[in-house]
Amino acid sequence: MARIVRARDYRWDVPIHEYKTEGTGFRAIHRQTLLGDNEGEERLNFITRYFEIQPGGYSSLEHHEHPHSVVVIRGCGEVVLHDRVEAIGLHDCVYIAPHQWHQFHASRGEPLGFLCIVDRNRDRPQVPDDSDLEELRRNPALANKIRV
Repeated sequence: MARIVRARDYRWDVPIHEYKTEGTGFRAIHRQTLLGDNEGEERLNFITRYFEIQPGGYSSLEHHEHPHSVVVIRGCGEVVLHDRVEAIGLHDCVYIAPHQWHQFHASRGEPLGFLCIVDRNRDRPQVPDDSDLEELRRNPALANKIRV
């Protein structure tokens, strides 16, 4: 059945969840699944989620097979995007290609909120092992930014 998920102050009429239930490579982040997981939305081939990172927080450093798109709708920050760090802000769109390391940071003293659209059927994120981290930290652009 068609519906509207109402929002107020960057909160929607759906549950707020922990970002992840396993691991420690993230800080001060939560998520809401807006579309795709609710009854009657089984035919959507994608999931629309909202993530919000508090100042000083970050998402996990990861990569996976599935691509996804991100649209910043609150604040600004930075994203580790494969081999570089880019500033991101309101209304910026980020394409994350398959198998590209990525990590979002609310590093500008304000919350960073973004919509993230992914395939309904997707693989599990892969986090870096020690050799991956050693290689990533050889890149001066990443060495002081990535968090695990």
